[in-house]
Amino acid sequence: MLREIRQPMADELNWTEFTQVPFTHHVMILRKEKSFEGRAFYIHQCALHCWNKYVLRDHLKDNLYKDYAHLPNNFTETIPDQRLAVRVMKAFKEEYLLDFINAEDIYTEAEDRNEPVLNKRIVANIRDFILRFGQDFMFIREQFRVIIGDEEKFIDLLFFNRQLNALVAVELKDTRFQPSHLGQLSFYLSALDRNVRKPHENPPIGLVLCREYDRMVVEVAISDYTKPMGVATFQLGKNAPDNLTKVLPPAEELSKCLDLSDEQKK
Repeated sequence: MLREIRQPMADELNWTEFTQVPFTHHVMILRKEKSFEGRAFYIHQCALHCWNKYVLRDHLKDNLYKDYAHLPNNFTETIPDQRLAVRVMKAFKEEYLLDFINAEDIYTEAEDRNEPVLNKRIVANIRDFILRFGQDFMFIREQFRVIIGDEEKFIDLLFFNRQLNALVAVELKDTRFQPSHLGQLSFYLSALDRNVRKPHENPPIGLVLCREYDRMVVEVAISDYTKPMGVATFQLGKNAPDNLTKVLPPAEELSKCLDLSDEQKK
């Protein structure tokens, strides 16, 4: 029987954070966000980051919550402290836009996959990656080595999250999600828990960052694991969206039009 993967419930709201948020902020949140989970999310972010009403207004307008806490995961099933589980869910997005990496720079064909090159590009732009990932994440190392017995393995990206007080292992998969990805990540989490985690830290958390997934496949696969893990997707940047590229003139003609426009201004 599959275990239920659910969103946090009302009795898991952090009331300390609730009282820290000004009345005006609560009114704005109530007016713009209809779900309890969404309201709890904005209250948490306001308390954590000390948002003023203008920052909150912009995030409500952009519907920031839709990008958070929706990735398939087993956090509430594998983390006994439900408040910590809620914080973990809020720490990750369902999809990450890595627009600082141009797909055309690393792929000659749309079907090409080059995880080592992609990994290097992320590390070379780690500041931009952390800005997408979250400000509480601290980068530790790429290809972090873990040893169990005679086995030597390497974690693609290892972070530490200050708010969660936990190591975060990220496995980069430049392919469609496969259930075997979770088995690999679970092994890494066990190795970190055994040999790397400090006594005062919470158990390590894992994230598979892949091209795409079937949500049902992920939820069925992840339900049998006892390590806290989630699966998110990423999108790389490109010069222009496909639907826009189709209607734009060729680059040479566009350049001539721009040159002509400049001459007319003179």
